[in-house]
Amino acid sequence: MLKLKETARKNAQLLFPLVSLFAIVIINLIVEPNFFSLELRVNNVGNTVLSGNVISILDNGSELAILAIGMTLVTAASGGQDISVGAAIAIAGGVVLRVLCGNEASPDILHAPIIYAFLASCVVAMLFGAFNGVLVSIFKIQPMIATLILFTSGRSIGYWIGGGQIAKISEKQFGYFGGFIPGVPVPTPILIAVLCMIVIALVLKFTNLGLYTQAVGINEKSARLNGLNPVRIKLLAYIIIGFCVAVAAFIKVSRMSTINYSSVAQDIEMDVILAVAIGGNALGGGKFNMAGSIIGAYTIQALTVTLYAMPGVTSESIRFYKALVIIILVVISSPAVKSALEKLWAKLFPKKSPPVKEALV
Repeated sequence: MLKLKETARKNAQLLFPLVSLFAIVIINLIVEPNFFSLELRVNNVGNTVLSGNVISILDNGSELAILAIGMTLVTAASGGQDISVGAAIAIAGGVVLRVLCGNEASPDILHAPIIYAFLASCVVAMLFGAFNGVLVSIFKIQPMIATLILFTSGRSIGYWIGGGQIAKISEKQFGYFGGFIPGVPVPTPILIAVLCMIVIALVLKFTNLGLYTQAVGINEKSARLNGLNPVRIKLLAYIIIGFCVAVAAFIKVSRMSTINYSSVAQDIEMDVILAVAIGGNALGGGKFNMAGSIIGAYTIQALTVTLYAMPGVTSESIRFYKALVIIILVVISSPAVKSALEKLWAKLFPKKSPPVKEALV
């Protein structure tokens, strides 16, 4: 019975992000009936690939979805958010460029195998994630304040790691991770995002990470009395988001073959937090729905693509319209509005009492 109730709760939690995504789909169909059409085309390097707005949403939303996985765990465990993910991407990207380019601005050959660059960025990003986790779990600093340190200094650190220059990678194979693998029509970032989703789904299914994270987020003292180590759980959540940052950074550097430390992934932390909120997760910590956060990430990306496609919406005003729509979505999903809607539904459609059987005399 408890499992059925939990399943029903999670399904209800998914309702809002799905409705939000569906509403954006309907708007696109009204504005542009061919918005969701797909076609095969030959790109500039001669590969046959899928193209269309749907592919663009899934492709460009890949980094957002990957980061939403880590942000969901951080939010659930610590009751706060990591606002340093954009700056941490600059750091991890700087590591990738430094390992592959060395001190050269545009090397003819790579200085190390690509896998070494990825592993190095993972180690560095996870160490910075652990740094944030220590501030939150051991020193009890509020998550947003703790991660503000890296948010402020991270891009400068990335520039310093990159050797004080903006290097460019010309190796063709490196571009596969942010573009297309020859013979595969689907963008590689989509495949990487799907792989990350499968991994986290398996981890949550076959380990107690989800249960322990929720227990610490709901009541840290009770979790400790039940034998859990809240410090370890929070620290693990921040290390996981560090790994997610490294994956997102690797994709971004591969897309552009370089990185602009001052502007890469700018404001992405706000989109990730909103993805978690739209997914129906409480930003104060506790129970979470990973699928809702991922759907929320693609909802944010779909909203961005939709606004850019609308006539009369300029790039300068895109943030205003985006903020307006997001405010509406977040307010509708708030507990106060949900409670009011439930009461209204109960008044309009009251439950009928079951008929009382007369006792036999």
